[in-house]
Amino acid sequence: MLFNSLKFLVFFPLVFMLYWALPHRARKYLLLAASYYFYMCWKPEFIVLILYSTAVDYFCALGMERRAEQKKLFLAVSLTMNLGLLFFFKYFNFFGATLTALCRAVSIPFSAPVLDIILPVGISFYTFQTLSYTIDVYRGKMKPEHDFLYFALFVSYFPQLVAGPIERAEELLPRLKAEHRFDYGRAAHGARLVAWGFFKKCVCAAYLGALVDKVYSNVGGYGGGAAAFATAAFALQIYCDFGGYSDIARGCSELLGVELTVNFKSPSFFSHSIGEYWKRNHISLTNWFQEYVYIPLGGSKKGFCRKIVNIWIVFFLSGLWHGAGWTFAVWGLLQALYISIEQVWARYRAVTPNKNQCGRCCGVLMVLRTFVLSCISLVFFRADTMADALTLLRAAVTGLAHPRAYLRDAYYLLLSDGAWAALFTVLSVAVLLAVDALDEKTDAMEAVGRLRPIVRYPLYAVFLVGMVLLIPKHASALFIYFQF
Repeated sequence: MLFNSLKFLVFFPLVFMLYWALPHRARKYLLLAASYYFYMCWKPEFIVLILYSTAVDYFCALGMERRAEQKKLFLAVSLTMNLGLLFFFKYFNFFGATLTALCRAVSIPFSAPVLDIILPVGISFYTFQTLSYTIDVYRGKMKPEHDFLYFALFVSYFPQLVAGPIERAEELLPRLKAEHRFDYGRAAHGARLVAWGFFKKCVCAAYLGALVDKVYSNVGGYGGGAAAFATAAFALQIYCDFGGYSDIARGCSELLGVELTVNFKSPSFFSHSIGEYWKRNHISLTNWFQEYVYIPLGGSKKGFCRKIVNIWIVFFLSGLWHGAGWTFAVWGLLQALYISIEQVWARYRAVTPNKNQCGRCCGVLMVLRTFVLSCISLVFFRADTMADALTLLRAAVTGLAHPRAYLRDAYYLLLSDGAWAALFTVLSVAVLLAVDALDEKTDAMEAVGRLRPIVRYPLYAVFLVGMVLLIPKHASALFIYFQF
């Protein structure tokens, strides 16, 4: 079920009213039933996969508690079952095609089977979430959850089931089990987050996505300026699309009294380095890889060279997590390259990439540099093939030799859907930048809530009416990260 669908606009208010009408002891049954229904609205049969992961990790964790001498065995079972499931649905055909290509390159007559597999929505997210639970139990960081229903709710909690944030059991389980009382201030904050998330997704991402799709569906039909502009637009689109989802998820959960992790902190506008970018962008995934991959590999405790190798391993895996394709792997490796260069620069030049060490002008240049580097890598993230990515990069770079034509190409792309669409695109991004700038100083949604009622309520009305009127007809209902 999509957040931006009429079905959800009926589903969630009904869950909200029933949740607060029921006593605490009955709420877990409601939320679990609602979560399973939410997921089954797509393909009912795939609920079996969630039940499978839930059962495997629930009993493996209990096994670790009851048979401490066999903890490694139970952890191995959990890892094998969960990662095996993820590999089959997401990577079987990818690695099969890669193996076939390698065999043909050395004249070996082999063709791996190609299976007609549908990727279950959200499998990458809930697989990582359940794995973090069993690993934490194995490490002794938490005791296993004995209530199967609460654990099942932790795995399938519908606001963050499909695209995160990826929550830790030691944080989310207590929040789900706590007895919540309705708090108007928290509910109002959640409602504002939901509205802001819809604006990001349905207005900002929709207008930007239309420009991106034009260029990336016809890579040879546009000049360098259009290629560069479309890529910059995609950097903002994916932030608005995924960040919008995260805001809606957090807002809906706050309306139910449950706090979720903040997943974005204005990565596109205020990151002074790629390292800082990954502290602001998809924060829950960054933390997951740091906690369960980077640190177990040795982190930064085994020397500088080993630290760099670990960074490359983490971002290679992160790239493949995002998609079963070499374009995603290259995107991840470029992130590793950028961070490695920053680490080497900080080590050997004694220059720490810290925004407090330079003036405002220098800070703006650092943000611009980070944005450009991020855009270069995102060409591979968005392009359908390596050939398409290289074509777009070549056009964007060679086009710089003709600055007037470069700017003209970008200008014509912006106006390709008409002057009004161009105006709405610019205005929506300007509003996004203004709110993100306010978020750097304080919680923007709380700041709005502190306004006097005579100002606040007309502002709500203008925002909601304006958002509905601005939603373009071509707006895509799907969220980009649903494919991961």
